[in-house]
Order: sequence, then C-alpha cells, then structure tokens
Amino acid sequence: MTSADYWTNQRVIITAGASGIGLSIAQAMHDLGAKIWICDITESGLAEAKAQLPGIHTMVCDVADPAACDAFVKAATADMGGLDILVNNAGIAGPAAPVQEISTEDWKRCFEVNVNGQFFMARAVIPHLKKNQSGSIVCMASVAGKYAFGLRSPYASSKAAVIALARALSVELGPDQIRVNAIAPGVVSGDRIKRVFTDRAKTRGVSYDEMAAIALRAVSMKTMVEPEEIAALVVYLTGPSGRPISGQVMQICGGLEYTE
Repeated sequence: MTSADYWTNQRVIITAGASGIGLSIAQAMHDLGAKIWICDITESGLAEAKAQLPGIHTMVCDVADPAACDAFVKAATADMGGLDILVNNAGIAGPAAPVQEISTEDWKRCFEVNVNGQFFMARAVIPHLKKNQSGSIVCMASVAGKYAFGLRSPYASSKAAVIALARALSVELGPDQIRVNAIAPGVVSGDRIKRVFTDRAKTRGVSYDEMAAIALRAVSMKTMVEPEEIAALVVYLTGPSGRPISGQVMQICGGLEYTE
C-alpha cells in the first residue's frame, strides 16, 4: 500500500479541530485525502473550518460531557463506516495564578476538559479500533506535564495525567495493534499562547514582551513551535512510518529542558 492509498483509507476524528493545532492537523490530513470528522464547542468555528476544508464533517461537542462524546463518536463512525485514528486534541489553558488563588471551579474545569475529555473520547472509540485490529490514538499533552511549571498548576497537573493515560492505553491496546502516543508541545505560536503570556505577565508584574522572553529563555532554539509542525508530527505518528511507535511522549519544543 502506498502512502497515498493509506491516507485515502483513513477515517479520522479530531477534537477541538476548528482552530489552532486541531485545525492544522485537520488541514494536513485533509490534504492527504483522509476522511475527517472534527468537533468543537461553537457552531461558528466549525462552520469556518468546514468552509476552509471542503468535505470534512463537523459536530458541536464539549468533550467534558461523556454523553456528548458518545454521540459524536457514534455519528462519526456511522458516517465513515468505522474509525482508524483519534487525535485527542481538545484542551484548555486553565488559570495562570498561584495555587492559593485558584478557584475549585477553575481547577475542576481544567481536569474535566483536559483529562476527562481524553478519557471519554478514548473509551468511546476503542471498540471501533479493536474491530480493525489496528489504529492510532494521539493524546495532546504538553511539556508542562513533564517539568515544574509555576503559576500553571492545573494545566501542568492535567497534562501529566494525559501522559500517564497515553502510556496506560498503549499497554492495554498494544495486543490489538493499536498504537498510542502523547505529544508534548512547548511554546506554540498563536492566539492561545498570547492569552497565556498576558495572564502570566499580569501575575508576575512584568510586561508581555518580558514574559515572552522569559518563556523562550529556556528554549535552546529561541523560537516558538508552529501548529503546522505539530500537525506534521501527528501525521508521522499515525501514518505507516509510525507503525512501530507506541507508548512514547514525543516532545516538540525547540529544545526545552527546564521552565522558569
């Protein structure tokens, strides 16, 4: 099977696929010819994504709601006749503040989306992947889940849990030839990181530019990661060349070895 044949036969679900990293992943797989369903939390965002990527299917879904996840997977798999790839991309940044200032609601919401959402989606798709005795799940984590990450404790803790979930799934699903990996991006360019830097700058009492400089100080390449570069890694891991890769945490960060 050629790479082109492989991708035209792939049936893909991408969560939070209407913007940012998720949309870049959808774009990359759409260009390869895959059949794609994406979900997100707003109709307007999904409409824009659908206009940009003709032929994809969309559905509103809050991944923190298990019933919504089940309904989304049911609709997608019924339409595509099954499933080959899940990209568990949905996540929120959570608050940027010291622990003593973080509300219970903000803490819980971060875990509900970032961890529970990935669990609900994985649980819903696993029976479909097992039918194939093949497939791939990518769990979007973060370098925040690997290093000490001050002022972002809910986010960092949730992403550490995502890494643990991916590793556990890789062991459980390996005998069915289903590979599961986590991707841990570093500082990713886009609107989301601008919001994070703005919040962290306010908490630290520094300017936005100073906060950005601090964030990149620990990056050896002194540059942010582009969403398209993360999409390329997802394509590699879920493609034919990534067949023997499972249970890994793939760091894509420009050489980040610590945080400040």
